[in-house]
Amino acid sequence: MPSSRSAAHNIAVPLTVASILTIASIISALAAGGVEEPPSNETPPAYGFRVVAAYPHNPEAFTQGLAFRDGLLYEGTGLYGRSEILEVVLETGEVTRLRTLPPSLFGEGIALMDDKLVQLTWRSRIGLLWDIENFTIVGAFYYQTEGWGVTSDGQSLIMSDGSSKLRFLDPETFVVTRSLEVKAEGQPLERLNELEYVEGLIYANVWKTDEIAIISPEDGELVGWIDLAGLLSEEERQNVGVLNGIAYDPGSERLFVTGKLWPRIFEIEVVEPV
Repeated sequence: MPSSRSAAHNIAVPLTVASILTIASIISALAAGGVEEPPSNETPPAYGFRVVAAYPHNPEAFTQGLAFRDGLLYEGTGLYGRSEILEVVLETGEVTRLRTLPPSLFGEGIALMDDKLVQLTWRSRIGLLWDIENFTIVGAFYYQTEGWGVTSDGQSLIMSDGSSKLRFLDPETFVVTRSLEVKAEGQPLERLNELEYVEGLIYANVWKTDEIAIISPEDGELVGWIDLAGLLSEEERQNVGVLNGIAYDPGSERLFVTGKLWPRIFEIEVVEPV
């Protein structure tokens, strides 16, 4: 991604999720009102960040997905023979519940769906349904692609597979009901990974970058970026994996991010672009 965005985190002007949503809605409103729509290859805004708080995170956790509900963090981890799903106390990092996947499964993204946790697997093409009350598998479903990230908009499950495509699945039948190709400046945005639905928009980690893509679920257009370069120091980055893991608490509008093998989970505030 262009290096011009890398300094955005130095500008600490608070920006609410509603403000980001407003920017997206303006484009739709202009088009609906007959005013010329900005060209699709226009550079989307790049937002910065401010660290609100940092919480402990297991540095051996190969994080593939995060979710947050009722004060508890849920995490799905990967690697063959080491994939798990966990319930964690955010403030202390204490693991209150944990289940290990069969060694043949490589865990991927997770999402909360009513009273269940959905967990994808990478190349096995199997999605697992965990009962959130007792942490037991109560179902499974199959899909035709690799499994990378997953989230829910309350009506559908939304999946990524490492390409530029997002697929929407019926949460009862797990049939694909529609798909989107995500584009940035008119070009397909590949390597979409962990997903989180945030106030009407889809936030996506882009594999091997320090950026979160903000995506319109209506047409797949990129609304903006969150540039998280500098979240870890250069020294800390020597022994960790890529940025991966987004969770959002709609009640408090708190946004959490982490990465594979990272020592901390960060609560961040999105700030205005440069």
